[in-house]
Amino acid sequence: MQTQRFGIEGVLLITPRRFGDARGWFSETYRADGWSAAGVGPGLVQDNQSFSGPVGTVRGLHCQVAPHAQGKLVRVLRGAIFDVAVDARAGSPTYGQHVGAMLSAENNAQFWVPVGFLHGFCTLEPDTEVAYKCSAYYDRGCERGVIWNDPALGIDWPVSAERAVLSDKDQVLPDFSAAADWFA
Repeated sequence: MQTQRFGIEGVLLITPRRFGDARGWFSETYRADGWSAAGVGPGLVQDNQSFSGPVGTVRGLHCQVAPHAQGKLVRVLRGAIFDVAVDARAGSPTYGQHVGAMLSAENNAQFWVPVGFLHGFCTLEPDTEVAYKCSAYYDRGCERGVIWNDPALGIDWPVSAERAVLSDKDQVLPDFSAAADWFA
């Protein structure tokens, strides 16, 4: 596997190897010892999958706080996304900064979003399916989020606010200043 690090500590882009022949290809998409050595973990305990029909569907920016704070290992099963991690760790030298990566079924890349980060993505192709492993179980009481297009974050999303497809809940999330003490 190839591992790419970013200017924000802890976020990784991991691309597992594919082995192909006339039938297609095979890829080991997760192996605890290899991913742990790369910095993914602690143990991943829950798998989630989402389907988004329209191009321009935005999910996020979401996180969970203690005692159920989650790291997420994200990959695309079908289609493509622009995936984003925003540092929400109070006191971090990169607090409020973000990194983004293009993930697709074709490129086989996976994005590690550590605990203390907000996560969100925008679909780039119709009928996109995203799967992610989480380091903690979902807990509604620990769920938090901020508005996806807060100008303070400066994320260059591949969709305009007028064309973005959002859930009712994601349309009314607070701005990033609400996250100030979530990961203090």
